[in-house]
Amino acid sequence: MEPELVALATAGATTLVQQMATDGWTAVRGRMAAFLARRRGTVDEEAVEGELEVSRADLVAARQEGDQDGVDGVTTAWRLRLQRSLREDPAAAAELRALLDEVAPDRDRTTVRDVHNTISGGVHHAPVIQVGFVSGNSTFHTPPGRPHSG
Repeated sequence: MEPELVALATAGATTLVQQMATDGWTAVRGRMAAFLARRRGTVDEEAVEGELEVSRADLVAARQEGDQDGVDGVTTAWRLRLQRSLREDPAAAAELRALLDEVAPDRDRTTVRDVHNTISGGVHHAPVIQVGFVSGNSTFHTPPGRPHSG
C-alpha cells in the first residue's frame, strides 16, 4: 500500500477517535458511517454506526481506566479498517481527505501526543532530541572538549 494512503488511514483513525470525545460526535459518526458503508457496497449505515458506538464505549472505558493500550487498540482497529477500505478503493482517498478536512480542519496543527523516552547505557556527549516539528532556529551547545557527533 502506498505510504500516502497509510498516512491518510492513520490520520483518519486518529481524527475519528479524537472526535469520539467531542460534542460533534453524532455528526462525525454519521458521516464516517456513510463513508464506510459506501466502501462496503452496502447501504447499511446503521450497522456501521453501531460499530462506531461500540468503539466509542470501549474508548471511554479505556480512558476512564487510564488504559492507554485500550485507547491505542481502538485507534489501531479503525486505522486497519480505513487502510483496507483505501486499498480496495484508492479513489476513496479524496472523499476521506474531504471528510477529515471538514470535521477536523486543523488536525495536523492540533494533534498532541505524549512521548516518553528513556535513554540509558553508553555515554552521550551531545544532546539527544526527539521532535515531531521544529519551527525556527535551534542552537545546541555541547560542553567544551567533548567530541561532536552527528
